[in-house]
Amino acid sequence: MYPQLLFIQNKAIKQLITQYLDVASGNFTNNGKIAGIEVKKVPVYQGGYNQKILYISKVELGISKSHNSPAMEISQIIATVTKDIAQYLSQHSNHLFSIKIVPPGEIHLQLFDSTLAAWLQTLIISPQTRDFVNNYGDHLSPNCFTIQYAHARCCSLLRQGHQEGLIQCTPTPTGIENSVQSIPWLDGDQKLYLQHIDESFLIYQLVRLVDNLAITNYNSINWEKAGEKLSQAFEKFWGSCRIWGEVKINSLELAQARLGLVMATQLVLKSLLEDKLGIIAPRKL
Repeated sequence: MYPQLLFIQNKAIKQLITQYLDVASGNFTNNGKIAGIEVKKVPVYQGGYNQKILYISKVELGISKSHNSPAMEISQIIATVTKDIAQYLSQHSNHLFSIKIVPPGEIHLQLFDSTLAAWLQTLIISPQTRDFVNNYGDHLSPNCFTIQYAHARCCSLLRQGHQEGLIQCTPTPTGIENSVQSIPWLDGDQKLYLQHIDESFLIYQLVRLVDNLAITNYNSINWEKAGEKLSQAFEKFWGSCRIWGEVKINSLELAQARLGLVMATQLVLKSLLEDKLGIIAPRKL
């Protein structure tokens, strides 16, 4: 799957989109389409939750106008630059997301289900880079118990899914790790099986947290709060979206997709707990 190859180098969706925007901006500047106008770093951020993953790029904030630039209204310059960048994105990345210009100078990029599926699959099959023996001790943190509890709950569900043959995971000395199989994220119409509102919200929180985790030296993030938001989204998902019983019998692919989402959540929580909060990610409580 081509999008999956892209995410091997870019674990965060924001990183991938930023790369496309940087190339599109450089293309505009290098071609000198408007003399004296440069397009520098174009900011991009994740939009609010609307059951889809949306990114918004404010092109006007990346435009630099020199004294040699033509006597054009700034609104005209913004419109021209925005249209040009959107056209570049349409030609080179329209298999990843839909592209919409929102005047005066925004580009909205909404991920296709197939792109999200590729990102989720890459997330759960990425090899571990640390040793399985950690140095965090075995204590629980009162301040982060909600996050640790959610991680342990994820591990419990994954063990059960592995034992029942719903998913195949890599066994390790301390439990199970990444998936060794391809999860059926998409149905025959290339739509995510995960369409419940609580599934969508959990994916939204996963995307947001992975974006933040991928930004080095990003000290303004309150990691405890970010972890609590993901943990609360997981608990709401688990309370609404069953895996066993009738779901397992009548819709095996949906059950497997939900376990895949559990695995993605577990791995992100593990990274947050160990790498950002410096405490143990417990497999059992």
